[in-house]
Amino acid sequence: MSTHDFPPLQNDLILRAARGEETERAPVWIMRQAGRYLPEFRALREKHDFFEICRTPALACEITLQPITRFASLLDASIIFSDILVVPQAMGLVVEMVPGKGPHFPDPLVVPSDVSRLKDIVNVELDLKYVFDAITLTRKKLKGAVPLIGFTGAPWTLMAYMIEGGGSQTLTKAKTWIFKHPEESRALLQQITDVCVEYLFGQVKAGAQLLQVFDSWAGELAPHDFAVFSAPYLAAIALGVREKLQRASIPVVPMILFAKGANHALRTLSVTGYDVLGLDWVIDPAKAIETTGGAARKVALQGNVDPNILYGGREAIDQEVKRMARSFKGTMEARPRGWIANLGHGITPGVDPEDLRWFLECVHKYSKGA
Repeated sequence: MSTHDFPPLQNDLILRAARGEETERAPVWIMRQAGRYLPEFRALREKHDFFEICRTPALACEITLQPITRFASLLDASIIFSDILVVPQAMGLVVEMVPGKGPHFPDPLVVPSDVSRLKDIVNVELDLKYVFDAITLTRKKLKGAVPLIGFTGAPWTLMAYMIEGGGSQTLTKAKTWIFKHPEESRALLQQITDVCVEYLFGQVKAGAQLLQVFDSWAGELAPHDFAVFSAPYLAAIALGVREKLQRASIPVVPMILFAKGANHALRTLSVTGYDVLGLDWVIDPAKAIETTGGAARKVALQGNVDPNILYGGREAIDQEVKRMARSFKGTMEARPRGWIANLGHGITPGVDPEDLRWFLECVHKYSKGA
């Protein structure tokens, strides 16, 4: 059991919403809220390599706190600054962050025999200790202001990166694996899943109060392929983390699944062990509520404005948040239940921070019940 002595939590709004409770307003946080759109982030990034920041707890903590400091009481959660690709690094692959290009694997997995280059046993407590240390430090520095979210990438998304060697428009290499080498692909997915379970468990031990699994490339799989090469491993993560926490007598924390582009699977995903499903912007919240069980649904929902609305000006932001609130709540007078406000994907680098501030203010305004 964790022995950390953390300050008492002052704002549990997102925890209550994640449990499906009715709340006085929708809690709100933003994917990539500690990122390149912030001038204070860019100033720090000029002095340090991306993965150097990830591996230096004091720097990761400083960046995690930047949006909390800037937006004060407008944000209801923080998310530790890290990257989903620290998992492939821990498994033995080299990952570089190339300016202007993004992540790059100099020596990706090309054929199934390349899996032998991965570590037979990943010592998560040692290889990812810097993330755990950053979480513990950040929990203390937050002084209980808001909960801290930990995260991992999903097995399919991580495997795709490990094979593609970076970002891809088509995922041809990764899909070749699942079509030509399905058994080897499933074995690799299970290997990644096992590491993710240990990693998320370690994050909770270190102080994370919620967890999110990012399946950023879920929508690149056909529904039947998603059912084979993604969904089972997502379910295994939820079950595995929950079981490890229970065995260690550590309170189970809410888990969020964001499977971007997999709205076809919402009904199935709603019963795979996650407390919250993140929505992208291409589904109406009312439809998502209906799909996941309507008024009796057992899963909370998160989202889901198009991130590009933040370039549309204040009037457009105001109207879009109002529309989102009406769709999630049913009527503007109703109090929200099981809704965490967010964008439908991560905030992008060109956004003016003051436009994000306006978005957050609009969420506070329109998500309240009468």
